[in-house]
Amino acid sequence: MISAAIINGQAQPVAPESADQRIENLLSKMTLEEKAGQMTQISVEAFLKTTNGVPDEPHEFDMRKLEEAIKRYKVGSILNVGGNAQTVDVWRRRIETIQKLALQERLKIPVLYGIDAIRGNNYTLDAVMFPQQIAQAASFNPVMVKKAAGVAAYETRASFIPWNFSPVLDLGRQPVWPRIWETYGEDPYLVSEMGKAAVQGYQGEAVVTDKYHVAACLKHYMGYSMPLSGHDRTPAWIPERELREYFLPQFAAAVKSGAKTVMVNSAEINGVPVHASKHILTDILKGELGFKGLVVSDWQDIQYLFQRHRVAKDNKEAVMIAVNAGIDMSMVPTDFTFTETLIELVKEGKVPVQRIDDAVRRILRVKYETGLFENSTGRAKDYPLFNSSAHNRLNYDVAAECVTLLKNINNVLPLSAGKRILVTGPSASSMRSLNGGWARNWQGDNSDKTEGAKNTILKAIRNVFGAANVEYSEGADFDKVLNVQDAVSKAERSDVIVLCIGETSYTETPGNIGDLRISDSQIELTRALSATGKPIIFVLTEGRPRVISSIEPLSSAVIHSYLLGNEGGSVIADVLAGKVNPSGKLPYTYPRHTNSLLTYYHKYTETLKFDEAAGFHPQWEFGYGLSYTTFSYSNLRISSPVLSDSAPVVVSVDVANSGKVAGKEAVLLFVSDEVASITPEVKRLRGFDKIELQPGETRTVTFTVDKERLSFINEQLQRVIEPGDFTVSVGGLKASFRYE
Repeated sequence: MISAAIINGQAQPVAPESADQRIENLLSKMTLEEKAGQMTQISVEAFLKTTNGVPDEPHEFDMRKLEEAIKRYKVGSILNVGGNAQTVDVWRRRIETIQKLALQERLKIPVLYGIDAIRGNNYTLDAVMFPQQIAQAASFNPVMVKKAAGVAAYETRASFIPWNFSPVLDLGRQPVWPRIWETYGEDPYLVSEMGKAAVQGYQGEAVVTDKYHVAACLKHYMGYSMPLSGHDRTPAWIPERELREYFLPQFAAAVKSGAKTVMVNSAEINGVPVHASKHILTDILKGELGFKGLVVSDWQDIQYLFQRHRVAKDNKEAVMIAVNAGIDMSMVPTDFTFTETLIELVKEGKVPVQRIDDAVRRILRVKYETGLFENSTGRAKDYPLFNSSAHNRLNYDVAAECVTLLKNINNVLPLSAGKRILVTGPSASSMRSLNGGWARNWQGDNSDKTEGAKNTILKAIRNVFGAANVEYSEGADFDKVLNVQDAVSKAERSDVIVLCIGETSYTETPGNIGDLRISDSQIELTRALSATGKPIIFVLTEGRPRVISSIEPLSSAVIHSYLLGNEGGSVIADVLAGKVNPSGKLPYTYPRHTNSLLTYYHKYTETLKFDEAAGFHPQWEFGYGLSYTTFSYSNLRISSPVLSDSAPVVVSVDVANSGKVAGKEAVLLFVSDEVASITPEVKRLRGFDKIELQPGETRTVTFTVDKERLSFINEQLQRVIEPGDFTVSVGGLKASFRYE
């Protein structure tokens, strides 16, 4: 950029080009082939040296293939999705090699590299892996979510990667769905607040991110998480009113927060694949929401328009439909058919040049806003905190706020020192069960090896309670019984049983199930242990709420740990010992029966009063969670009995720690619209705050409620609030006001 000009013999400062000017100047110089290349994203696996079809370790480029992509096809983006994690040094060499080739090209446009660093830079060995999103949601603490996202961004940028395919803003209200653990739960407001915090943590506060931040990617826009069957990438039927009421608000909030990119729902809604929906991608996202960033497809989803969905006869028609619908970049992901086909379509007039220019303009803007034109790689010395003690300590602190205590009969927890403990169950000695999918590889099936230096639940319990006091028996696997009698024998000489049950790692289609009940082998182990008469503490390590109603009565305590990540074992042991006072609350409703899967914001016709067989009667409701102390609520008050367009109401409540130990409490504000033209839900979450109180301490928590917070989508697809009565509920207390 020119920074000075000579006028009348004197150097005069020249204002730098604006981002838009730089982008338009570059765009004007680009050929059609260069534009099509910018819209193409290829998986790095296509460029790696392999042996018998498997990438060599450590990864190494086949330079002929990489040069073909960049020099011939002008590929503008590369992603990493499969294979195993690499060291930070390998990553840095990888990015430097790619960018060196890109900057040798005529226009010197850097490559935008993207990665699924969904809860830490998990594809870089030794990077911190935080709890999965569903666990973070249980913290009800956006401040912690933002801090975790900031560290994830730092450690992703330490590998010289500027783009993170996160956060997931899908609504986790279908418990069977195998990706529910990637969500922030079932409530749109909770997802919105956590999503905004994650975007701010990833991207920082400035429009142009610095070397410690990355571009966020909102996924999977939208409605992906509600398949009728519960199986991944299968059809959803969501009326547009429902889509706008429950599935759109969190994306709208994140777009308003400045999110730079969006990834698209792989499935179909009401018979229309979202990758083919101009209404969803252009009319709503780019039009109504005013989204200025880039829209990237998910894995191979343009090709799937003809291979799976059959709304196109071939790849050429699929590319035409998707690009015209609003897709800016195709995650192809392993060949150049998209690039070649797109060029043909433009020349034939089937894809307008204006649409291509719009897409490339968006892509260039993201490259500009991630600082790639100024520095396409990075400097290793700028990242001394990679995998530092500070980052790992934050990981522990985040996980400590996620653990949810669901049951504690006769205060069996915390356990006193000297107790003889049997630790058993399939997840007791497994890092894989603590981390879940998207760990150091896609399915997370190598975590026991790659995270071997971390504490499993068993190892951590032995560290905290003393190895001499802890026995172990696996007892059962997730799909078969192993040595139940050994577990029973050891239980008989123990004081208490810590039974670690749930699921092994999975994600996407490999995680599809036909039965939400916990597995028969784990049920058999539980019943055998119960016969000993010893108290049983369940530790649930699972990505979705597996139905445990047949064995829950056999437990004395239940700890829900979700997928806590690498510090999960240590946190769980400290919860058992009372060193951590659990403060998590359920971010979804935990079902009691497989055929009664209702959210907390169900309708009045879904209550037990109207449906005695399968009404709302869950194992535990959204927002439920116990503590080792007690909290009492009092003095609920509303600033005015009337809410008006110009004057919101302020809701206040006093919360006291009436127990004997310090604790954190998520204070949840629910509001019920008593009468509405669209049948109202029994209640909706309209505010929350996380506070910490010492024994005997009282604090006043306040919430501001305006008319927008109480609005809903009516039959005409308009967001409205109607005059009438509203009831506020906080901590079991209720009060009313009226909107006029």
